[in-house]
Amino acid sequence: MNYWKAFLLIMLLLAIFPALPVSAETQLSNTTGEYGILTGYGITHKYFGATRTQVQTWDVIARFGRFLSDEVGKESWFQGRHELLVELPFHMAVDHNDRSMIGGYLLGSWKFTGLKDAAPYIFAGGGPLYVDLGLPTMGTKWCYSYQGGTGVQYYLDKKRALNFEYRYHHVSNAGTASPNEPLNSSKVLLGLLFYY
Repeated sequence: MNYWKAFLLIMLLLAIFPALPVSAETQLSNTTGEYGILTGYGITHKYFGATRTQVQTWDVIARFGRFLSDEVGKESWFQGRHELLVELPFHMAVDHNDRSMIGGYLLGSWKFTGLKDAAPYIFAGGGPLYVDLGLPTMGTKWCYSYQGGTGVQYYLDKKRALNFEYRYHHVSNAGTASPNEPLNSSKVLLGLLFYY
């Protein structure tokens, strides 16, 4: 994987989409939801829990979000909105002959809307994952994932945001087959999101 190309792409995105001063209250208070694409790098943590295999991934995730509430907690530190996220992930294992994992995630998120130029958020959830990594220690290709993390959306204008995110990502077959070595990993993602 050519990291220079990824770095140059990020710099190009920052140059093309200059930030404009936008108030968070007008930015997200009337927004219905968001959609966009995230990409980044993930790596398992050997010997964290029962993980024994190192897997490095290049991740591409399509995200669709819909806010479930109006802003709550105005003028407080937790001012924000509930959001439901649906993700379609593709995880390519760059150190396992480019084998992959694909599935779907349903995540609950709290987006903090009290800042002027950015919206930090937290999230958690999971979903089914088809794992074709060729690992005999996983027992089956039909697995499940749960995850949680945090990120920040930096407003580019009233309709777009640059997204930075960290997530803890767990994959296992949930005891439906034996053996059942889990993959516990960290993922760092960068994305471009559009509000609607």
